[in-house]
Amino acid sequence: QVQLVESGGGLVQPGGSLRLSCAASGFSLDLYSIGWFRQAPGKEREVVSCITTRDGSTYYVSMKGRITISRDVAKKMVYLQMNSLKPEDTAVYYCAAERGSTCPGARRADYWGQGTQVTVSS
Repeated sequence: QVQLVESGGGLVQPGGSLRLSCAASGFSLDLYSIGWFRQAPGKEREVVSCITTRDGSTYYVSMKGRITISRDVAKKMVYLQMNSLKPEDTAVYYCAAERGSTCPGARRADYWGQGTQVTVSS
């Protein structure tokens, strides 16, 4: 059974850090590109970052300079390290998988996780 499960969200003060994890099961990260997305209340889902299959190329769309995406293919894990968090980073963060070397899109992915809440507040 294919599944993506996010974890690592929570409440953090402005300027703090969190590392989100995305656990994949039922498929290999050698065949799927993984993206991180977020959706704030009242806003559309937006892409944050992506790491592709094959050579593990990384792409950053939002939160540039404050995040790092990485993966452990053997453990089937993808991580999103987030630093210098701001209140406007508050959102539900999702990981998604797309087969092949193309990054998943906000409205196009083969599989989605259920999301993890990140709240940045003092």
